[in-house]
Amino acid sequence: MTTKTPSPVKPASDAAQERVAYAAVEGLAPAGSHDLDRLGYCVWLWLSSRRDSLEEAVKNSGVALSMTVPEAVKMIGQRLQERGVTL
Repeated sequence: MTTKTPSPVKPASDAAQERVAYAAVEGLAPAGSHDLDRLGYCVWLWLSSRRDSLEEAVKNSGVALSMTVPEAVKMIGQRLQERGVTL
């Protein structure tokens, strides 16, 4: 057992891609599961590389969404555009 305090964590700025991605997917997956984290991570990967379409990123995440994939992609796209991301 250690008595050291944990290392301080510096939160990312609101404009960071990680924050933008996770904010865009907030509320789309059932609460209490890790699907929201997985979806946010896949959107962040898409923002970083832009290899495939946003729809492919959402499909490849394999999450259980509370809506259809096209509806989720539309909502994520709108949220990303509100934060200044060009699609």
